[in-house]
Amino acid sequence: MPGMGISELPIPDGLVLRPFRGVRFAVDDPAKVTSPPYDLISDGDVHTLLDAHPNNVVRLILPAPPAPDAPVEHLPQSPDAPRPASETNTHNSPTRPPSFAPSRYSEARNTLLAWLKSGVLARDEHPALYVYEQRGQDVLQRGLIGDVGLTDPAQRIILPHEDVLPGPITDRLALMSTTQANLEPIFLLYDGDHGAATTLVDEVATTRPPLITAHTDDGLTHRLWAITDRAEIDAINADLHPRQALIADGHHRYATYRVLQRQQHLTHTTTTSPHEDTPAPESRTDTPDAESRTDPGMPRSSRRESSPWDFGLALLVDSTTYAPNLRAIHRVIPDLPLEEAVARAKGSWRVHDHEDLEQGLAALDSAVEPAFLLTGEGGVHLITNPDPVQLALAMPADHSDRWNSLNTSVLSEFVLPKVWGLEDNEQTVRIVHHDAEAAAGLAVATGGTAVILKPLAMDDVLAVAAGGERVPRKSTSFGPKPRTGLVLRTFAAD
Repeated sequence: MPGMGISELPIPDGLVLRPFRGVRFAVDDPAKVTSPPYDLISDGDVHTLLDAHPNNVVRLILPAPPAPDAPVEHLPQSPDAPRPASETNTHNSPTRPPSFAPSRYSEARNTLLAWLKSGVLARDEHPALYVYEQRGQDVLQRGLIGDVGLTDPAQRIILPHEDVLPGPITDRLALMSTTQANLEPIFLLYDGDHGAATTLVDEVATTRPPLITAHTDDGLTHRLWAITDRAEIDAINADLHPRQALIADGHHRYATYRVLQRQQHLTHTTTTSPHEDTPAPESRTDTPDAESRTDPGMPRSSRRESSPWDFGLALLVDSTTYAPNLRAIHRVIPDLPLEEAVARAKGSWRVHDHEDLEQGLAALDSAVEPAFLLTGEGGVHLITNPDPVQLALAMPADHSDRWNSLNTSVLSEFVLPKVWGLEDNEQTVRIVHHDAEAAAGLAVATGGTAVILKPLAMDDVLAVAAGGERVPRKSTSFGPKPRTGLVLRTFAAD
């Protein structure tokens, strides 16, 4: 996206993780106010989370419109802010009805301010990097939560690997700009090679008492520690500076960070103060550790004073020490009956019929890629061995052979448009994370077809990203994902 005429944005010359004053819930059971990431929450999940605790963070990340008779303080929108657009609910349910009236975002802002005022949320006294651990049966992941310096993908410092869509970016932009906050971290992976940052993370997690311990219903225990020592923070950043990070989860939010950065710099170059009812960032000089606000990695010759919007909340995990779990994301096409999908596939694919979903999944697991399991009302069918001529004609010549071999690429470039005559967009295709049974159930409920995929290989994802390409949207689901609500970031605390 163009720089919108701003040539003086601070440009990190390496991977930077800045400390920040975390905002945390002051409640007896922190688990009850947390949630999964916003795009994994169904309508039913919202009710379950609010039943667990009325102050659950879901009220901030997926705000409902206020009641018609409720007083609402509206936030003026900047003239160049895009209008919110609909977004597909991406977790095991039909699309959430679009509700993007500005009052939704004002409701989140008002709730956030009310919770800060009442003490439900409290800002930590000192800026910190936070060690975050997720532990459960066969699960152990540790990393650092902090403010990551925003970079252009062309710099090859923070690598996206997946395409994004405008709807989710517009939605998250409206939420972030209205609340003046990053309410949940993106998930970054890096090759830490067991360096100083990872060594310190493990030392903190094994020798120091945590700030927070939360046991969530998914069987995981979440713990959080704060690193406030300047020397330790400097050592972490010295180790991180020459490394690259891969966006594992949060492509839309990272893209939103960069749009918000440009938008806020534009606003602040044309006015001497923010909107009078917008929470403004506090001066750095009024924090007890103003020196920790300096930004390592920002070249002095090309930078101006950095702002809160030059950073975004992120969890950074060393994938060499804590290898992520990479799972598939399935598709459901409600307007395509299974019988019709299979009939059309027979013109270019070999079709194998199976008795039930379990048998079909076993066959998919052993099939040579590309292969897809089609299911819905009345059957389970594995499609394999696509016609090589038709496949070659469908795949784009300007992409690498590795990109063209990915199952999600074959689906988006060949199966959907050529075999079925459909566009791969939010209106046509619904997304279901991980759960093949849920995808099959949604297909039956909508009279459509579920397309079950195998997960991509980690090596393929890394190679595609390193080559400057991006896999099709919703190709990967890395886990375990950071739990939302353990620590938030408000620009006012920066």
